[in-house]
Amino acid sequence: MIPAIAFFVVALASNDPMASCPMHAQHMAAARADGSAEHGRHVDSRHDTLGMSHTKSTHSFRLFADGGAIELRATDKADEATVAAIRKHLREIAAQFEKGDFSTPAFVHGSRPDGVAQLERLGKEIAYRHERVDGGGRIRITTRNAEALAAVHAFLRFQVIEHRTGNSGSVEKDD
Repeated sequence: MIPAIAFFVVALASNDPMASCPMHAQHMAAARADGSAEHGRHVDSRHDTLGMSHTKSTHSFRLFADGGAIELRATDKADEATVAAIRKHLREIAAQFEKGDFSTPAFVHGSRPDGVAQLERLGKEIAYRHERVDGGGRIRITTRNAEALAAVHAFLRFQVIEHRTGNSGSVEKDD
């Protein structure tokens, strides 16, 4: 019983709200992007708990020469509730990323996405900016640091596979 109590106390002292999970270390271990339909259903269901349905929104993960972008758009641009939920969610995620907090993507994917360790370590070299786009929003990620850029690209490529977006995962020109 004492080890369980000690574990609980350590988890409470942690900045990570999920640290009390008995399988937390396994969940947070870097994983290869799965991309399977079964895993995708789990990713979608965990994403749905964040306030917008995956059936009412589309994800796009784009790589640029100076970073990239995470974009979410309502499948029906007239769906004001979904557009508002997307924009609120992305503002919150951008603020978390600025603080070096990548717990939400780890939760959604059930593991620590590729590149996160470097994004955390090189946080001061990376900027995260929320932007409104037609029917939704995006997080524009920029850096001038080559190692940080590689981490941003690894993170976004992981997302492309996990969310099954069909994005190329190649560097493209920002619109």
